Amino acid sequence: MTGRYIGYWLITLWLLAGCRSIPLDRQLDKVLPTAERVGADQLPKAVEKVHSPFFDMDVARPQFPDRRDTVLPSESIQEKLDRLAEKGGGTLLLSGHHLTGRIALKSNIELRLDTGAVLEFKSEIADFLPVVFTRNEGVELYSLGACIYANGAKNIAITGTGRIIGPGEGSVRKQTMTHDVIEHIVDSETPVEDRIYDGKTADFIFPPALIAPINCSNVWIEGVSLERSAFWNIVPTYCDGVVIRGVRVNSIGIQRGDGIDIESSRNVLVEYCTLNTGDDCIAIKAGRGYDGLRVNRPAENIVVRYCLSQKGHGGFTIGSETAGMAKNVYVHDCVFEGTDVGIRFKTRRPRGGGGEHIRFENIRMHVVHSALRWDMLGQAQHVGSQASREFKVKVNALTPRFSAIQLHNIYIGSASDCIKIEGIPESVLEDVTFSRVFARGKRYLSIKDAKDIRIMNSLFDCQDYTVDTTNVSDLIQRNVDFKAAY
Repeated sequence: MTGRYIGYWLITLWLLAGCRSIPLDRQLDKVLPTAERVGADQLPKAVEKVHSPFFDMDVARPQFPDRRDTVLPSESIQEKLDRLAEKGGGTLLLSGHHLTGRIALKSNIELRLDTGAVLEFKSEIADFLPVVFTRNEGVELYSLGACIYANGAKNIAITGTGRIIGPGEGSVRKQTMTHDVIEHIVDSETPVEDRIYDGKTADFIFPPALIAPINCSNVWIEGVSLERSAFWNIVPTYCDGVVIRGVRVNSIGIQRGDGIDIESSRNVLVEYCTLNTGDDCIAIKAGRGYDGLRVNRPAENIVVRYCLSQKGHGGFTIGSETAGMAKNVYVHDCVFEGTDVGIRFKTRRPRGGGGEHIRFENIRMHVVHSALRWDMLGQAQHVGSQASREFKVKVNALTPRFSAIQLHNIYIGSASDCIKIEGIPESVLEDVTFSRVFARGKRYLSIKDAKDIRIMNSLFDCQDYTVDTTNVSDLIQRNVDFKAAY
């Protein structure tokens, strides 16, 4: 174990063994990380050993051929990348300010942004043509792909301390599809190769993420700062072996400006990232609706640690596109400081999926709305009448489910709702354990459509201690204390 990991657990064991008289809030306040101890500013050079209760993962920094080249602002980045790939790979160093269209990484190449370097992307659809195979909001299609794109590459990296800036105002943003949800636009019965959205075949496009490798292995993203995305920022899709560390994301004010979305990828480590986003900070996704079921690839074997989520809809979110399921997810030693929601689980009746074998541990948060939130129904603007639990739906291929979830050592400094659960009647939330939770908020507990929910060894400091339940069975509260209403 590393010094940091041993330190946290030694303190925890000491508190459990000899300091049971100390209130839980003070215990957790001593042991859990603070904002000053996580995030990109605290990135160590070496990667600590990865621990997970679900799987083993060895992480090694990728090695590249001892071949280097530099690209100047007057030169083509893609031409330099292609020449380097023809020689067997190496490192391409960017310095200065570059303005470019889409670039595609090839195997055995490291793209390194020097200190002060700026990689800015153009704003017109023509700068991202021809269309490429991609997945947008969990649906496969051909459109603009990503600003930094790779398909089928092995051993690739994006590193350095420079800035990556997405498209400005232009046809990319003006012609982005926003008038409906994607499953109503892209027919799941249409062959993928015929789903072409280039701004001409259809008069709209699906916008490019900033960095989105697809079907890649051994992907390393470290140190860079991302801003002004047209869509999600970092989206490894169908990848195996991904490390994302020390990244800064700023997409405040950008709709669908997710920070890091792990999409149907496996063996993933995300650490020491700082996120300020226009949507979810870190999210796990695995396909949407019938198209996601067709592909049927989970997001699995994922560790997220030492990250700082400052602004965003959710500090950490699973969903809502999870048709292939999220599995074996371990999130520990993170801080959510000012996000709307802390930990959020999302599904939708028409989208399928869900998750299982998920553990959160050593989390500190101060949030605006709900701290621990299950939202399996969604809003009418996205799924129509299915957003109501009164709308009767029979179990079908798209029925979502969540189960086998643990939350341990959770400090909630402020929230409106401490625990708010909305399952669905035909597929209730199952098997969730909360242990050693301290929460200060307005409301303690609201649960609809759930069973086998356990709250243990916890302390709540709330204005309203009402337990609001609908269709709930086997709710166990054991050794749960309450402070006097403030």
